[in-house]
Amino acid sequence: MNRTPPAGWQARAQAELESGRRFDRRIPSVLLRSPISRLGYLWGTAVGWTWGTLWSTGRVERRHGLWVFRGMPSWTFNRGGVCVGGCFLTGEREPSDAILRHEAVHKAQWLRYGFLMPVLYLFAGRDPLRNRFEIEAGLEDGNYVRRPKR
Repeated sequence: MNRTPPAGWQARAQAELESGRRFDRRIPSVLLRSPISRLGYLWGTAVGWTWGTLWSTGRVERRHGLWVFRGMPSWTFNRGGVCVGGCFLTGEREPSDAILRHEAVHKAQWLRYGFLMPVLYLFAGRDPLRNRFEIEAGLEDGNYVRRPKR
């Protein structure tokens, strides 16, 4: 995507993060960063491994704490790739360190939310400028917005 965001996007992004934090306070603590969420993370990783093993035609490697499955057909993932548990599923292009930093934050989100992650992500919406998970992972690192010129 790597687009020029609308004016004032940082303030709206910060508001989305704060709204998400308020929502998180209503989630029972036993579901967050707990043995239950860890089980959800492991389930997500197993799903990612299975999907990656079925469809990856490229290199599989360990980078930035993620299992990176390359060579995935474009219909098997959204946008530039997808993080499922501890797996990053992507196409032919080698992911940059910035992308992998972004995806490593998604891995940490999986560890925090576990089974809730896919549902919470779905409700956060497809617009990365309003999706708290994408904002938290870094919109610049995720190539959703251009880095400011210095």
